[in-house]
Amino acid sequence: MNILAITLILLSSFFQGTFGLGMKHISPLKWENWWVVHALVAMVLFPVTWALIAVPETFTIIGEADSNVLLMAMLFGFLWGIGGILFGVSVEYTGVSITYGIVMGLAASMGSLIPMFQMESLPENFNLVLVGVGLLLVGVGITAVAGVKRDKVQQQATIESEELEEDGDVLVASPKVETKPKKSIQTGVAIAVACGVLSAFLNIGFSNAAPVAELAVTKYNVDPKDASLVAWVVVLIGAFAMNLLFAVYKLVTNNSWGDFSTPNSTKAYTWAVIAGLFWFAALGVYGQGAALMGTLGPVIGWPMMLGLSLIISNFWGYREGEWKNAEQPFKILLGGLGVLIFAICILGYSNL
Repeated sequence: MNILAITLILLSSFFQGTFGLGMKHISPLKWENWWVVHALVAMVLFPVTWALIAVPETFTIIGEADSNVLLMAMLFGFLWGIGGILFGVSVEYTGVSITYGIVMGLAASMGSLIPMFQMESLPENFNLVLVGVGLLLVGVGITAVAGVKRDKVQQQATIESEELEEDGDVLVASPKVETKPKKSIQTGVAIAVACGVLSAFLNIGFSNAAPVAELAVTKYNVDPKDASLVAWVVVLIGAFAMNLLFAVYKLVTNNSWGDFSTPNSTKAYTWAVIAGLFWFAALGVYGQGAALMGTLGPVIGWPMMLGLSLIISNFWGYREGEWKNAEQPFKILLGGLGVLIFAICILGYSNL
């Protein structure tokens, strides 16, 4: 593995671990209005523009590719699109840390192992890859446990602080304030699990679109790093179709077409664009790093990228106050992140 490949994976991890922050800034827009802008930037405008700049023959290459390859890659993208929608829902229930933990763990393991077992022959060091992916799952599991414990500690602290207040020399019940019921963390975890399984299909789609990138390299002399961008365009056609269909469904059922012009929504739209740019920046840079890793790129690069992004996302979660007043759960989280770092080192070693 060369230094450039490692650098690209590190950079993609930063983008992947950061883009989810934008989902905390949807208000005052409704979800569907925000999501249309985000998906358009992330899955169409940015990837197509980048691909055309790097490979002007992008759509010529796609037109010459085998139709079965295109359909399968788009199908996996479509299935991932369902998981992408569930990700945004899960963040609202559980916060960035837990959602990233569960989703990244399942997406990393399935998204790595399925492409490996789709290979004509298993690599000689596949046992080492399995160990790395297994440790990655352990690390993710620890971070998820830490998140659940954090939620319980913070809920208990909130209840105790609201039970009584001092009025002179007498303790009296504090006045009741109408509050929205807290969303169930169990529901959020269930959604995150479904999201994680479906999210693996994004890398599986990318792996199955490899013949498109190969066509770009062999017939049009495209640099392998740039050829990966053409493969992403194919996968994201299916992904955007699913996201657009669901967003339109929500626009119709909520009659929210007019909410695109909601007052004071400039900040929300800005975050939608930023999150979209960061989202595909992660995939585009990852694809280039994976191309430099050779045939094992999607098998090893994918879990490395997601494992590192989990560490970054928890850093942002800490900065956002998600671990406030939860010292013990935070120590558990640090242990999980340590396991993740060790797993990533093993995966990196397996590609030497």
